[in-house]
Amino acid sequence: MVGFYSRKAWQAFRTGTVVIAVMFGAVASTHAAGTQPQKVVELFTSQGCSSCPPADQLAERLVEEDKDVLTVLMPVDYWDYLGWKDTLASPAHSQRQRAYATKRGDRSVYTPQMVINGEEHVVGSRERDVRAALSRAEPFTANVDLSISDMVVEAKVNGALPDGAKMATVYFLRIEDEATVDIGRGENAGRKIKYVNIVRNLQPIGVWEGGAETFRMPKSKLMLKGDARCAILVQIEGRDGPGKIIGAAVMDWRGGS
Repeated sequence: MVGFYSRKAWQAFRTGTVVIAVMFGAVASTHAAGTQPQKVVELFTSQGCSSCPPADQLAERLVEEDKDVLTVLMPVDYWDYLGWKDTLASPAHSQRQRAYATKRGDRSVYTPQMVINGEEHVVGSRERDVRAALSRAEPFTANVDLSISDMVVEAKVNGALPDGAKMATVYFLRIEDEATVDIGRGENAGRKIKYVNIVRNLQPIGVWEGGAETFRMPKSKLMLKGDARCAILVQIEGRDGPGKIIGAAVMDWRGGS
């Protein structure tokens, strides 16, 4: 989980990013545009957890069936000691999950766990509970237009912050569309499990304070890793960790949709 950054520091970072994008913009033409889901599900899962495969399968169904929901997998590494090192896990995902629990004040860190819009958490294999939590999620207050040109990924954010919020962090996600893993040891030994929409990197690219603002970064960030998908999250965040997600966009950049 990436911590809180000062407005001054973000302004300096963002200014540098915009300069790079403008240089590219003179020769770049937009050729792909993203979609705007209305809800976000983060599944904290592990290849070493025998309770996780049903949640992984539910995540796949959500990805296939509900385009209004951005469902992403955040594989965690804290079960690696049980005998199988998760091949997709990141310590950053484990930190993000713990930060959510700290923010909520409930210390509930487990797998499989789904977090809805950065707030409510439910057992990720309980479909009825997951869909009920999705039905309770509040509408986004930020609109995100995501597009990719020959050189630049561009996110135009517009709208309003929720009452009481002073700023939100804009996150850029690189997403692997799917991976199938043969589990060699641990609780799922001998199983072949499919994973979809796996977050490979989550990084902040700026701070949004309401109104209309544009955030850019080089497309090379995608091309170097070979990922098929990218997304933007706009999330309220403070010194005590990440909170409510108030806007999102996603794009399969290789397919242009």
